[in-house]
Amino acid sequence: MTRTIIDVHVLQTVPPSNLNRDDTGSPKTAVYGGVRRARVSSQAWKRATRKSFEALVDRGDLGLRTRQVVEMLSHRIQQVNPALAGDAEGHAKAVLEKAGFKLKAARKKGQPDESEFLLFLSERQIAALADVAVQAAAADDFKAALAEHDVKGLADQDHSIDIALFGRMVANLPDLNVDAAVQVAHAISVHAVENEFDYFTAVDDHKSADEEEDSGAGMIGTVEFNSATLYRYAALDVDRLLDNLGDAEATRRAVATFLQAFLTSMPTGKQTTFAHRTLPDAVLVTLGGSQPVNLAGAFEEPISGSNRPSQAAHALADHAGEVFTTYALSHDHAWVVGVGKAGDALAERGIRVGIDELVDQVAAAAAERIPASA
Repeated sequence: MTRTIIDVHVLQTVPPSNLNRDDTGSPKTAVYGGVRRARVSSQAWKRATRKSFEALVDRGDLGLRTRQVVEMLSHRIQQVNPALAGDAEGHAKAVLEKAGFKLKAARKKGQPDESEFLLFLSERQIAALADVAVQAAAADDFKAALAEHDVKGLADQDHSIDIALFGRMVANLPDLNVDAAVQVAHAISVHAVENEFDYFTAVDDHKSADEEEDSGAGMIGTVEFNSATLYRYAALDVDRLLDNLGDAEATRRAVATFLQAFLTSMPTGKQTTFAHRTLPDAVLVTLGGSQPVNLAGAFEEPISGSNRPSQAAHALADHAGEVFTTYALSHDHAWVVGVGKAGDALAERGIRVGIDELVDQVAAAAAERIPASA
């Protein structure tokens, strides 16, 4: 069976910034090729990608990840039937427990119970659970009426785009798990980095205006940062995505949404301090192949000197050619998006297009490979 794998390779330069910090506040790093590299975790960029979905698709096509599921569901029950306001919280708890979710007392006193773990539910799943609660509440015996419904099954259908792409784990209900269709690598710099420190002072405006006061700062501190040209990589299994969504058109839209969001999103760590938001220098996207292939090996020997984006693009193009030829990896389609010399360097690896053309063409090519029966 022919698989449909979409590989996304991105080179992106980021100015002084602290996109993704560790428990000490330092920018995350990793040793690769014997030198220290800047690193942005896959979790950070997946979160940024998922938040970008909100501007690209209708809220009803997305999900919500929270432990405050009782409060969330009770609000939805009241929206469907305001007359149930007094019983909504109890009905929400009963529905969630019937589905198999474990609840416990909230960390704040007086608040509704919370789920034991974070739960990721689609808007349509939440709506379906609320509808069941309202229907059962109309019967003489709420619990008996609720028992007639496959409540657990309602939480395992109509998955949202973000659940289908990034998956879902329910620790105590593994049969409700959703295998992610997307793999995202930790972004690493193509060159060695050394973290630097910004010493800052915050002036007390009132104090500085008083001639009798000293002119010292009201606060002093340091912020750690680095700057880097990053290699980012993600792989999207369209077949898995189709399995999760169960609909060809929804799958096409999910492919387009993911590409647009992944390429243009940015983690927001210390964003107001550094205004670090940039767009990729160069992008290579391939569709087809038998397995996803990360091309980080192009940068095992760190890039040095000036014009790193261009150098990195040449290294990526050369390494891709060698890997694809050596292992007989063929792709049905390949596209390149880029600016300046970095875009020029990758042009030999695919059809050069703009971002909108890329999104439309990749989604269309993926849809063409979906069986007509889907």
